[in-house]
Amino acid sequence: MSTPQNDSVSQANVTVGIIGMGDMGRLYARKISQAGWKVIACDTPEKYAGLKAEFEGGGSPITIVENGHLVSRCSDYIIYNVPAESIDAVVKLYGPSTKMGAIVGGQTSCKAPEIAAFEAHLPSDVEIISCHSLHGPRVDSRGQPLAVISHRASAASTELVTRILACLQSKIVYLSALEHDRITADTQAVTHAAFLSMGTAWQANAQFPWEVERYSTGGVENVKINIMMRIYSNKWHVYAGLAILNPAARDQIRAYADSVTELFKLMISHKRKEFEERIFTAGEAVFGRHKGAYALLRDEILDQYSLAETRIPKNERRPNSHLSLLAMVDCWWKLGIIPYEHMICETPLFRLWLGVAEYLYRDRKMLEEAIETAMEDDAFRMDDLEFTFAARGWSEAVGYGDFEGYRKRFEKVQTYFAPRVAEATRLGNEMIAKIFEKTREGEHEAKSS
Repeated sequence: MSTPQNDSVSQANVTVGIIGMGDMGRLYARKISQAGWKVIACDTPEKYAGLKAEFEGGGSPITIVENGHLVSRCSDYIIYNVPAESIDAVVKLYGPSTKMGAIVGGQTSCKAPEIAAFEAHLPSDVEIISCHSLHGPRVDSRGQPLAVISHRASAASTELVTRILACLQSKIVYLSALEHDRITADTQAVTHAAFLSMGTAWQANAQFPWEVERYSTGGVENVKINIMMRIYSNKWHVYAGLAILNPAARDQIRAYADSVTELFKLMISHKRKEFEERIFTAGEAVFGRHKGAYALLRDEILDQYSLAETRIPKNERRPNSHLSLLAMVDCWWKLGIIPYEHMICETPLFRLWLGVAEYLYRDRKMLEEAIETAMEDDAFRMDDLEFTFAARGWSEAVGYGDFEGYRKRFEKVQTYFAPRVAEATRLGNEMIAKIFEKTREGEHEAKSS
């Protein structure tokens, strides 16, 4: 296809190719085909028969073919939906078959290896426009950030890709590959590391936290538990590629593990003055300029979604040391990150994580109770010890670039929590939808006032 003029290119003349029909590949294929574009897709050869029966048996407009060569040779815009660690090998295999003058992009979470693969293996006449939906496949794409990375392309081609992706009804943000990776490190990598560490700690202590009184209290604990379960309901490579292949992510995950470790050492040595000064200094650096802003989370939302059978009133709840949250704010402070500056590329999980951290620091009484608990109450000491071990372990797995070690760590915890994943996913979806609905209403009211 020659360089398109957006106004003159009809949907009938454009074929969109999808290489990789995992969860996000399926989402893209369905959304794009439903919008009227012709879609041709493939996955690995052993999945061909199953995909063909799934998509072509019911009269779907999506055409399934046996391999990426067949997708590449006839598609005008090709999207690689494969794990980040596989992108070079897959593009090396199928890239030379790309149709002359086509546009190629990827939907991986880390753009540095993706762009390198495209530059190395695609013909020079091919344009490169990548994208990344900053949410999971079970989240409503409407209103969610969608990064578009126009790396080697004309303005007309970028407009065409934007037109194709408009069917997702997402909030499009135009970034470079470098900007994308830096922001996703800030908004995703450390967030995932925190919740991965929570799950690892609870598994190490043989706990289902919703069955333990000190965690079944609702509020912030609901968010922690639901998001932890949401992460472990997904595939390990979704998080591994983002963490291991993004240099900024590796550095930030290490910084988070350092903050967890240093704060825990202050806790067990009862250095209250040093601990308090560090907590309050970090809080002022991160939240000081946003004290009057609309709160991301509210009590009436936090208390609704619990896996526990009983709910304890807020005034009867046992305080928590909240080491995971205190360390997150400490890490942001140490790295000079103001998380609100990255809301243009927020993910649902990042919004919730920032929201619960903000919630803790806005409530001075709750923050002081967390400090008191960290210093004097042993009820959470073993949990915080295991959390510290877990944070350091995940940091080491990422630092070594150990995909296999990452997979084994992830799947061990995933198997432990598997019996409650379905219910937790349902609750998590409901919670995220309600939070986004309420916070958007509040933000609109704040802007109108």
